[in-house]
Amino acid sequence: MFDQLQNFADWLIYSVFRVAPESHLGEALNFFVYDTLKILILLFLIIFFMGVVNSYFPVERLRNFLSRHRFYGLDHLLASIFGAITPFCSCSSVPLFIGFVQGGIPLGVTFSFLITSPLVNEVALALFIGMFGWKITLIYALSGILLGAIGGWILGKLNLKNYLTDWVKKLLAKSDKQEDVFENEKRTFIKRIPVIANDAWNIVKTVVLYVIIGIAIGAIMHGYVPENFFQQYLSGGQWWTVPLAVILAVPIYANAAGIVPVIQVLVAKGVPIGTAIAFMMSTIGLSLPEATLLKKVMTMRLIVIFFGVVALFIIVSGFLFNLIL
Repeated sequence: MFDQLQNFADWLIYSVFRVAPESHLGEALNFFVYDTLKILILLFLIIFFMGVVNSYFPVERLRNFLSRHRFYGLDHLLASIFGAITPFCSCSSVPLFIGFVQGGIPLGVTFSFLITSPLVNEVALALFIGMFGWKITLIYALSGILLGAIGGWILGKLNLKNYLTDWVKKLLAKSDKQEDVFENEKRTFIKRIPVIANDAWNIVKTVVLYVIIGIAIGAIMHGYVPENFFQQYLSGGQWWTVPLAVILAVPIYANAAGIVPVIQVLVAKGVPIGTAIAFMMSTIGLSLPEATLLKKVMTMRLIVIFFGVVALFIIVSGFLFNLIL
């Protein structure tokens, strides 16, 4: 499905509008069209699926189960592993995050998924194996999964649910009421579909502006920021290059397939591999487009806390990589 979206974006930008593929404008517009369509489709499908799940497995029942049973962090680890096997970038992970919250999954467990999903996926691992070998790939994958599990566990302990936006709280309340209607009226699956689809579409319409703004920021960064802009600041081995790599990466937006080759170039140019990996993790795990999308579901305080915890973990990972590799 996504290949067809890419073909459509190529046709629209390069054939219809006749923008040169090798130009900065062409790259930016192509990126914008493809990612906007992909995320909106993902958002609708995921919210629709979670609506189906919620209609048969009430949110309150799931919450009660998760609160009564102690998993000793295993739930965070499983969410992190699930994030690692889903091929989503940071912005694409946000729709699933909304679905998890709507489905009653604890916020900390949901954060474990949100942290790991863009960092570790099969595309990144395949590229890493080819460029850096099995050892570095294994260390990178394990560190990404642990980063998500531990980061989500810490964020869960901070009791941050009150910092979700009023929109999300209303969404949760509406979800509870909808489940009661389905159960009381004993509606068949066919009769539930129009209601669930309508709710999913209403959610998409509510967040579409945030998607467009977020992807537009990412498209500009993707098309106009030159690769050699960073190596001049990160090629030294000073201690401050790792935090600087994280700071410089936040304004950029790229998926794993797009950023891993850049990391190979940075390492070849003399950037320490831990610094380069910290830069990559921040590029795909912390970005302004992601923050823009999250603004719909989180208050600014929660976004700052989330980004701060993840950035701290990435910096620690970068230092460790530089020590052991």
